[in-house]
Amino acid sequence: MNTTNTNGFIESKINNNIATITFGHPASNSFPTHLLKELTETLNVISENNAVSIVILKSQGDGAFCAGASFDELLSINNFEEGKTFFSGFANVINAMRTCNKIIVGRVQGKAVGGGVGLASACDYVFATQKASIKLSELAIGIGPFVIEPVVSRKIGKTATTQLTLTAHDWKTPQWAFEKGLYSEIFDSTDEMDLALEKFTLKLASYNPDSLKEMKQVFWENTTHWSTLLYDRAAISGQLVLSDFTKNALNQLKK
Repeated sequence: MNTTNTNGFIESKINNNIATITFGHPASNSFPTHLLKELTETLNVISENNAVSIVILKSQGDGAFCAGASFDELLSINNFEEGKTFFSGFANVINAMRTCNKIIVGRVQGKAVGGGVGLASACDYVFATQKASIKLSELAIGIGPFVIEPVVSRKIGKTATTQLTLTAHDWKTPQWAFEKGLYSEIFDSTDEMDLALEKFTLKLASYNPDSLKEMKQVFWENTTHWSTLLYDRAAISGQLVLSDFTKNALNQLKK
C-alpha cells in the first residue's frame, strides 16, 4: 500500500515477515485527516495479514518524528462536528494500534509533539535517538492531550503524564522519556538505532506468531473501553478547538 502526494503519504512494505509502515508530511511529519485515515486502514489490513509477524512504525527523513496534528487543518475547523471528526482520526489510529494482532515497534529518530507522543506511546516497544525529545504542547494552544492521554498514561504513568502535560512549553529529553518507560532503548545515532532495530525485529519475527499475538492481547488488557473513551475525548477537543484562544494561538505559531 503506497499513497504519495504533496499532502503527505503512507507507505507499507513487507520483508522477512516484518511490515514497515512509513508516514511522511512536509510539515514535520504532521497528520491531516486523510493521513490518519490511511494509517488506520493500513494498520487494520496488516493486522489480518498472516505473512506479517512484526510491524515497524517510522516516519520520513531525519528531522522530526511527528509534529502531531496538522496546524492548517486545526485552523480550518469551523464547527463541532468537524473538530470531533478530526480528533477522532487520532482515536482511530490509537485503537488500530491497540487492537492490531502484531507487535508494533516504533522508530523515533527525532522530536515528537502531541499526537506524535501518542503514536510512540501506542507502540509496544520503541527505539529512539538522542534527538528524540518530546513535548505535549496542547494546553499552550487552548486544548489538551485528551485523546492521547490514556495511551500516554498507560505507558509512562499518570504522574509523568501530568508533568508532561502541564509543562506544555518545555521539551523533555530522550533520557527522561527512557526513564519513564516511553522509550525502550535510546542511541547516540540513527545508524546505531537502525542496526539494533533490524537485529531486534528479525529476532522477534522468528518467534511463534501465535505466541506474539497472544502476548499482544495481554499487553493491552483492560483497554477495551477505549473504543468509546477515546471518542468521548475527541469530542472535548473538538469543542475546545473552536475557541478564540486556540485560533489565536495557532495563528501566532504559524507566523
